[in-house]
Order: sequence, then structure tokens, then C-alpha cells
Amino acid sequence: MNEKFNSPYDYENNFGIDLSKCKLLGQGNHGKVYLLTPDRVIKICKDSKSCIYESFILTQTNGNPHFPTIYDYDEHFIIREYVGGEDLFHHIKKNCFSRELALNLIELLETFKDLGFAKIDIRCRDIMVQDNGYLMVIDPKGFYTRHIAFPRHLMKGLNKLGVLNDFLIILKQTNLSLYEEWTNVTK
Repeated sequence: MNEKFNSPYDYENNFGIDLSKCKLLGQGNHGKVYLLTPDRVIKICKDSKSCIYESFILTQTNGNPHFPTIYDYDEHFIIREYVGGEDLFHHIKKNCFSRELALNLIELLETFKDLGFAKIDIRCRDIMVQDNGYLMVIDPKGFYTRHIAFPRHLMKGLNKLGVLNDFLIILKQTNLSLYEEWTNVTK
């Protein structure tokens, strides 16, 4: 089977879903995501390697409330729980930055450590803020294979939004050891 394909429809018959009847939710470097049902999506991956890695992360985090439940997968698709809400970047632009949001981000990053991730980082667009303020991760990549000891991409995103100092002040107040670890890395 070809490792890469130009269109997700190339493998439509392999998983028996008529994607032309599904709403396209988004697409990125690794694939396209379609809404299957109100509570499930299918991600069609551009290459089998990224699909296998993402499937592995989701199976390892199954049951963790910060990650969507995975229902089925193979080397070219993943069927997982639909995650609504809005991405962190747009949420902050629309609603401002709050102490509660900072605490939820710190909890999410501590969860990454608790799960044994080698990559303690995530982009703002891959964090979905739920209506109740809870944070969920979409499009998990490289958490076990890439070694990034501090949230570099997240901090760059928060800096771009002008709220990084607010985040760091709250981090220093609530988790001094993480604050010192992450600010020493950035110096």
C-alpha cells in the first residue's frame, strides 16, 4: 500500500465511509478531520507513520479526561471522540486570559509529566477550551518520541497573545519548581 496519498478519498473504500457526506472540520500537515456523528470524528492521515504515532498516544492516554477517546484506527485513519470548544489562541483573544485558565494550563502540563511524556509542550491551536473551561488536547504529536522539557511552543503562543508574563506570574505563585525549571531553560 502506498505510504502517502493525495486525497483522503483514495482509501475511502478501505474503511467503508462515504467522506463526501461528512463535514470537513479541519486539515493540517498530517491529515484531514471529518465529523462522522455528533460525538465522533475520523482523521484521515497523510502517511502511515504519523497515524501510527498518534494512534499510539491516544491508546496510551485513553481514559485521561484531557484526551479524546479513541475508538478505532489503522495505518491511515483514526476514529476518535469529537472535541468541541475553541482553540486556546482564539479563546484568549475572545475572552482574555484568566487565572483559572492559567491554572488549567499548568494542570494540563503536569498531566503530560504524569503520563511520562518526553515532550512537555503543545501549540495553542492543539488545546481546545471547553464551555466549562476544561482543556482537551487534539492532534497529539511526538509526546513520547520528541524530547522537549518545557512548553516552548505554548509560551511562544502566549507571548504572541501578550499574556505570557501573566501565565508566568501565576506559575511562579502556584508551582515555583516548574517556574524555575522553565524560566532557566529559556535564559
